[in-house]
Amino acid sequence: MIKWGWLRLSPLFVKMTAGSGSKRGFVQTVSITTTDGYKLSTLRQAVVKLLEPLGGIAAFISSGERVLLKPNMLSAKEPELAVTTHPSLVRVVAELVSEAGGIVLIGDSPGIGGFLRVAEKCGIYEAARESGAELVEFDEAVELQGSGTFRSIRLARAYYEADKIINLPKLKTHEMMTMTCAVKNLFGAVVGTEKAGWHLKAGSSRQLFARLLLEIYQLKKPTLNIVDAITAMEGNGPGSGDPIHLGLLIAGANPVAVDVIARRLAGIPADLLPIEQEAVSMGLPGALAEDILLCGTPVETISESRFRLPTGVDVQFGLPHFLTRALKSHLTSYPAADPDICILCGICRDACPPGAITIQNSALSVDNARCIRCWCCRELCPYDAMKIKTGVLLRTLRLLAGTKNC
Repeated sequence: MIKWGWLRLSPLFVKMTAGSGSKRGFVQTVSITTTDGYKLSTLRQAVVKLLEPLGGIAAFISSGERVLLKPNMLSAKEPELAVTTHPSLVRVVAELVSEAGGIVLIGDSPGIGGFLRVAEKCGIYEAARESGAELVEFDEAVELQGSGTFRSIRLARAYYEADKIINLPKLKTHEMMTMTCAVKNLFGAVVGTEKAGWHLKAGSSRQLFARLLLEIYQLKKPTLNIVDAITAMEGNGPGSGDPIHLGLLIAGANPVAVDVIARRLAGIPADLLPIEQEAVSMGLPGALAEDILLCGTPVETISESRFRLPTGVDVQFGLPHFLTRALKSHLTSYPAADPDICILCGICRDACPPGAITIQNSALSVDNARCIRCWCCRELCPYDAMKIKTGVLLRTLRLLAGTKNC
């Protein structure tokens, strides 16, 4: 079992912290509950139980408000593959919001494929129909003025103009950011055609991209975050990993705090999470252990998990620029197409932010010097044809560290 002593915060501690003049202001509450699967009746009971310590759904929704549910709709994959938020969770939350008087919208900007096709394949179209929710495609953007590193960020109008946002991420590993959960899921508020530009502008540094994600979150904060960690994903996520059953739901108003808890439940080291590291450096509430009050299912009763991490995690970030440039191919993992699987559809080429992928003479090739290791090609390939190759120095370092040669 995990030792969770640092999370056992008493109500007295919460009261003292709230009135102590702390720079972080107040403790963030995160609720956890267990459930066996996605059967609607038992899942509804689990979600209600999950939200009880937070005041129930009525604490977040007022009658007549337009409430946008933001699931993970990465691509057109079946729910069992754990690539997208499970439609049963989307339906249950939609029904609870509707019963609280909210007008329910469901929207996202898929990484690949048309919005309706993705919604149909992953079951969210049916979830919307059964719950009476309206599907909303993120196809129009509004420009917003930021106050941090990024002065101008365009978000989907439907997302920004909703009265409330309920964020419904799937807990998954991620080849660029190590983990995708509540904060990373909000990148879906960027209209699909503009995602590549942000990867090119900020994607060469995990820390810079993490800051972008955190600044997107601050432009339009979700009212509530409910994480689908019943069946999560480990390995080469977010699109090519393997389902792993945790049987957990996680909820909280603060996505940073929710991510901190999700990361610990997945057994991922903190130093591999650039979003958490950047949140700490920015002084954001929920980034530190003492910010968080856990409630719901006692963590001592939750079996320890240790997610298998993406093989694309490497050591290039943080190196001096001249070393990164000179040794990039040797110190990193990099994408390469499997010619026996690749059908030369051109999806990866067209989506590649730096234009590092070409198709010539009936073959696909990647310019490793130009590649920024954002892994969009692997994330978006519908055939899982883009594989990971490991640089010789990185492979040697892993062997010396006693890790498995990936």
